[in-house]
Amino acid sequence: MSSANKRGWTPSKWRVATIKGTAPAKVNLTLHVTGQRDDGYHLLDSLVVFAGVVDRLSATSAPDLRLQVTGPFAMGVPTDASNLVMRAAKALQQARGVKGGAFLNLEKNLPHAAGIGGGSSDAAATLTLLADLWGVSPLSPDMPEVLALGADLPVCLRAPSPIRMSGVGDLLSAVPPLPPCALVLVRPPVAVPTQAVFKALQQKNGSPMEPLPLGLDFDGFSAWLARQRNDLLRPARAIAPDISAAIAKLQAQPGVAAAGMSGSGATCYGLVKDMATARHVARVIQVSHMNWWVAPSAVL
Repeated sequence: MSSANKRGWTPSKWRVATIKGTAPAKVNLTLHVTGQRDDGYHLLDSLVVFAGVVDRLSATSAPDLRLQVTGPFAMGVPTDASNLVMRAAKALQQARGVKGGAFLNLEKNLPHAAGIGGGSSDAAATLTLLADLWGVSPLSPDMPEVLALGADLPVCLRAPSPIRMSGVGDLLSAVPPLPPCALVLVRPPVAVPTQAVFKALQQKNGSPMEPLPLGLDFDGFSAWLARQRNDLLRPARAIAPDISAAIAKLQAQPGVAAAGMSGSGATCYGLVKDMATARHVARVIQVSHMNWWVAPSAVL
């Protein structure tokens, strides 16, 4: 029995309205590290897309704030004030002077600490859902309350549109439409702490990402992507060699036009033309690596 139920509180007792939403995986197809500020924050230049594999979130009117986490990756996810979902809810509540609360249910389908922005995407979805539930103005990506929640929050609030993210995650700019494509996401069962990856990064003043040209077809986009970098790949695979194995496995599959690592890892991606190819590649990899998380996904 949850601690909420021990105190005699249940979501149904206070249910007034329930709304639902999704929090898509954030995939960094590129990640150039272009500098480091005096305060230690790294300057980035990244093409971010959002994938059709998602966490699911519901919010129900309640007298105070509560969080329940379910789903295949619920284990180890806190439900107290340390969870970014709860921090986002509190930030909106305080910024807008909301007196009521909400019962939040997070269905965790995305692996956490995997380089695909699961926690940040969950928090962004929370801000959107609760603004609707409470009938208040949403927080914009450039507000201090949003920036205080982490570098990935602004870009996740712009989901599902592909976007170029630079600065410390606070500079967002539109990109030309991408050609139809899909992804195969693969995460070997390894932990890659973001802080350790950045600490091991030797070159912190790399060149920025090439501008994305207008009107690229799939082959042109694949060729453009092959010329870009993820500067965190080298230190990440030194910490977790299975990342190299995952990328090699993706590159070996017919139909995979480009492969790389998202964020600081350990999730890797293979770029393919369509969902049929993505599903086929995912089946092949899953059969040979049963302990890897493998997900075919549309690019939203």
